[in-house]
Amino acid sequence: MRKKILLLSAFLLLSAVVFLDRTFHPYLKTPLSTSITLSSDWDKYNEKTFTVVKVVDGDTIDIDVPDGKFPDTRIRLLAVDTPETDKSPSGAMYFGKEASDFVRKIAMEQKVTVLLDKLSKTRDKYGRLLAFVRFADGKILNEELVSQGFAYADTRFPHSDYEKFMQLEKTAQEQKKGLWEKVTPDQMPNWRK
Repeated sequence: MRKKILLLSAFLLLSAVVFLDRTFHPYLKTPLSTSITLSSDWDKYNEKTFTVVKVVDGDTIDIDVPDGKFPDTRIRLLAVDTPETDKSPSGAMYFGKEASDFVRKIAMEQKVTVLLDKLSKTRDKYGRLLAFVRFADGKILNEELVSQGFAYADTRFPHSDYEKFMQLEKTAQEQKKGLWEKVTPDQMPNWRK
């Protein structure tokens, strides 16, 4: 009888832990299995070097390492938002082609080191890896995009370099670099309006 009570208690405790993790966890808001995936993202990608094999647009690239069922890993550059290109369902935006061309010119077929951020999730809602990307010379692609005026500092999601990116954008605006030379408020992304 005592064994049955202990087994039933253990089962109920485990069930409660799983339920609470799925329902009330303040950071993950996802099942335990996702936390295992997040941990493996850190092991697989952080501070590791790969080659850029595709530039999807100004803020999205593919690197040469399989990701689940995909032959490459798609990275959504953290802390930046570049204008959309004509490939986007919402259509091309002002300076979208220029941003994509800039990334293609400096990143395509380059070795890059992936840097994950402790304040950010490792994946977005589309399953893309969220990361900073560092070139062999130490420059960070995400920072270059903002400082050269090819991207907006994305304030929608937390990351460790929030203030730095805000300052990079402010400087690019003041110097009228890239899109800041002629962009009008109606040409900016909706989240900026």
